[in-house]
Formats: sequence, structure tokens, C-alpha cells
Amino acid sequence: MALKNDHYTYRVTWSEEDKEYVGLCAEFSSLSWLSKTPEGALRGIRKVVDDVVGDMKKSGEAIPEPIANRHYSGKFMVRVPPEAHRKLATQAAEAGVSLNRLASTKLSS
Repeated sequence: MALKNDHYTYRVTWSEEDKEYVGLCAEFSSLSWLSKTPEGALRGIRKVVDDVVGDMKKSGEAIPEPIANRHYSGKFMVRVPPEAHRKLATQAAEAGVSLNRLASTKLSS
């Protein structure tokens, strides 16, 4: 069975410990696949996710929604200690930008 419209978020990276490439899926963080090649790691993790989703469907479990399909407002609240808030507000004032702009720039870099 192949997942239709597989929109899950995959990543392939080198594992120095295993001396192989490891395929990962953000929505299924407990799953991984090792391979000698990056292409094999990607094929492997996609197959594992496909198998797990099939099992979840059979057992009636909730299947994670792909990150790519989720809708984001662009807003979220972050709580920081008062000292950090003061420091960031000072940096924003010195740079002549809003605190929101400063935080957004720092978060996206």
C-alpha cells in the first residue's frame, strides 16, 4: 500500500554513530530508517510511515495531520523572563524597530 498524497515532512541526515544515513519523519518522531545512501534512507522511512499509517487506520487510531497541510495564523505567544523582555525591548529601541520585528528576525535566523 502506498500513501496517497503523502505530505509528511521527511529529512535525511548522516548518523556518525551508525555510519549510515538516517531517514526521519517529523510527524512520526519515534520512527527512523538507516541506509548506506540518502535515497535509501528516504525510501525506507517513507515505507515505514506507510506501514504505520496502514496499521493505524486498521486499528482506528488517529493519524497525524501532515505539518504541510496545517494552517498557521502567524501568531504565537512566547513567555520570557522579565529581564529578557527588557533586554529585547532595549535592543529593538536601539535598532529602531518594533519588539515584534526584532523577535521575528531573531526567530527566523
